[in-house]
Amino acid sequence: MGLSVLAAAAVVAAALSVPGDGIGGTVDLVAASERDQQAQGVPHVDPPGADPHHHDADPATKNLISRAGFEEGTVDPTTAEQRLASASYVERERALPDPRLVPTPAYPARTTVPQTRFAMAGACYTLQAPSGAYVVRDGTSVSVAAVPAAGAAQLFFKATRLGGYLLHTADGVLASTDGTVEIVAEPSPDADWTVKRGATGRFVFRNVAGDSLAASGGGLVGGTQASAFRLRLASGDCADYPEADINITGAPYGGATSYQEVRGYVDAHTHGMAFEFLGGKVHCGRPWHEYGAPYALVDCPDHSLTQGNGAILEAFLSGEASHDPVGWPTFKDWPAPESLTHEGTYYRWLERAWRGGQRLFVNLLVENNKLCQLYPLKRNSCDDMDSIRLQAQDMYEFQDYVDAQFGGPGKGFYRIVRTPYEARQVINAGKMAVVMGIETSIPFGCTVKIVLGKDRPACDAAEIDANLDEMHALGVRQMELVNKFDNALAGVAGDSGEVGVLVNSANFLETLSFWQMEHCEPADGVSHDNNQTQLPALPEQDAIFGAIFELFGGAVEVPALPVYPPPAHCNKRGLTKLGEHLIRALAQRHMIFDPDHMSVKARQASMDLIEELGYPGVLSSHSWSTPDTYPRIYQAGGFITPYAGDSTGFVDKWRQHVEWADPRYYWGIGFGADINGFGAQGDPRGADVPNPVSYPFTGLGGVQIDKQRAGERVWDINVDGVAQYGLYPDWVQDLGMVADAQDAGDGDAIRDDMARGTEAYLQMWERALGIAPDSCRNPGLRKTVSRVKDLVEPGLTTTQVMRRVGQPFRRLGNTFGVCAKTASDPRVMVKIEFDKTGKVVRIG
Repeated sequence: MGLSVLAAAAVVAAALSVPGDGIGGTVDLVAASERDQQAQGVPHVDPPGADPHHHDADPATKNLISRAGFEEGTVDPTTAEQRLASASYVERERALPDPRLVPTPAYPARTTVPQTRFAMAGACYTLQAPSGAYVVRDGTSVSVAAVPAAGAAQLFFKATRLGGYLLHTADGVLASTDGTVEIVAEPSPDADWTVKRGATGRFVFRNVAGDSLAASGGGLVGGTQASAFRLRLASGDCADYPEADINITGAPYGGATSYQEVRGYVDAHTHGMAFEFLGGKVHCGRPWHEYGAPYALVDCPDHSLTQGNGAILEAFLSGEASHDPVGWPTFKDWPAPESLTHEGTYYRWLERAWRGGQRLFVNLLVENNKLCQLYPLKRNSCDDMDSIRLQAQDMYEFQDYVDAQFGGPGKGFYRIVRTPYEARQVINAGKMAVVMGIETSIPFGCTVKIVLGKDRPACDAAEIDANLDEMHALGVRQMELVNKFDNALAGVAGDSGEVGVLVNSANFLETLSFWQMEHCEPADGVSHDNNQTQLPALPEQDAIFGAIFELFGGAVEVPALPVYPPPAHCNKRGLTKLGEHLIRALAQRHMIFDPDHMSVKARQASMDLIEELGYPGVLSSHSWSTPDTYPRIYQAGGFITPYAGDSTGFVDKWRQHVEWADPRYYWGIGFGADINGFGAQGDPRGADVPNPVSYPFTGLGGVQIDKQRAGERVWDINVDGVAQYGLYPDWVQDLGMVADAQDAGDGDAIRDDMARGTEAYLQMWERALGIAPDSCRNPGLRKTVSRVKDLVEPGLTTTQVMRRVGQPFRRLGNTFGVCAKTASDPRVMVKIEFDKTGKVVRIG
């Protein structure tokens, strides 16, 4: 322990000692920030209660501007003048008028008599038999009796799927087993009822086991013949099914029109279906279950059977010998920011994030075949593409499940989208747009064996095209080329520390070669790959990969790692011809390219290609790029969502990215949570800091956000951090508290920038589809007023208008504003008005 601390201290000391000439030479980011503040007359102020500024205690380097090799003490790639100009531009962006937000119902209006077979979800009903008698119950016994409606049994309809329900009471759920109908303690296929509505408005029930529900004399029986029951909304007390709470009051917001500018937070990097990856038995819990939270939020069998003492992987990652394996309803030890094996995106937690202001969510399909093969427990294929197909199917099943909770197809908040236009409509309808993406080590089977320095790729260009077409048809719209291993497309940045040693060994198993790290001296001092220094500092970023190899790779013979030269290190493997082909193919299909995890050499070549193509569909989603690339992404018209991490660290990253903003494009920022097994989440600042988050607080759209409860557990961002995904609205509030303590007014500024993030992502995506940037921020694109009026004809849709005159500068309500010019005026705002359906009605 002492040696590792000393070693870590030595590395930090070395990083902090990089010299600068004090005039125009290299300076570190901290010094650059101080210099900029001095130039603006702003004194340095630490936030109240903040720890000293260092990163040596960060277990996952989660608060660095780059997770791909950047270390404190290296240079900022831009000048102070450029940074000031960008910050000034962002201030002007914040001053622009905001779109009008309107309240939209969270759930559909409920009628006394359900009008569809989906409409009963989440409410209590009485059942009336054809004879007029009602279903009644006495404890666990059920029957039919001629009683007033007030004496009927009240049954809570918990949706298990579209048109499927548990009928819940305080004593259990209604079940039919071999014809016997009664209330039983636990759900099962006997208690899972498919409901259908007949032409007369009556409903029939048949359970998954095959029994139909019938009234026979004074009893209820299960058999082959079904009775048609009348359903009526129950009044009075009713036993709700046990479920996680939302604890947000107020309606979610939508837009005044379906095509206006949007507001909302964007997470461009999360793994919502990671319960399937690495064979399906590494991850504990799942984002949904037919029978709700008590069945979805449970620990892995190998954890539970040993009372938390046999959780080898979790113990290795957390450093704790054991943990309480009970999830629902106590959640004593999990979920937690540092737990990498437990579910973080349960559907009610996603729902809370949506209710709290999130409007765009990128779900990345993920796999690592080699580490899957090493892990001894599995139920799924380890093939990357098999796993990706399975997770894509899961996303659609999850969407259906959420729809079931909200009253029918298309009614849920979770909407998978395939275009920015569809996403804008979804968000303005008050829901959350979900984009499907890929982050995997061996996409399309494109592994490589490197023998005597020569590549033997396992794929070719035709196979890449065929696979990409298949993924595009599935709905994939965002993609990384590499993750943990070198492949036939590109080299990787690698991992540092002990994780790097372990993952490098797994890289050898996959490619027959270790990472080809060589000494480099990047011109900016920053843009190198992860240095291969062995420090026993687990858990680290993406530590789950290294942990699996450490625990389960012992039987595999791997040669000793090479002795690398002194840092900085750069992987000599760059972008291959196949990788170049894939980037071109992504651009041809208008898909978003993410250069994260690439080696510096590969990423620089990728950005060269992006600039050659003039392609704006580029995104860094979770801080696995380097600072030489971030300004290039903004300059290409792309978008960046830094890794979320701690609120304090994210505020620092936000300040840096503000200074890289490109004034030719709409400004906004998002975050990459990387939740569900890949990145530690934000730690709490503590309840005793001078500026904690106070509950309840007002969230985006005016909703009131209180502490979240699930079962017996209540979460508080101040003491629990981002324990699970539902706490991201609280985390955004904490960003404001941290920023405001550093500089009064910055709390509103960072929340505003975060709220603009979804719009910024959508505008980047529009440009990827060939829509020109707006002509107000880009004067060289301005057409004459007369030309604009010629091009914009009545009856055109909003998309058709953009294809003719580019992105509008303003999208407020039912109007677009685009900049044009005349002989005497270089900037004339042309107003285009649309009807409710989004078709042009007049031009002014």
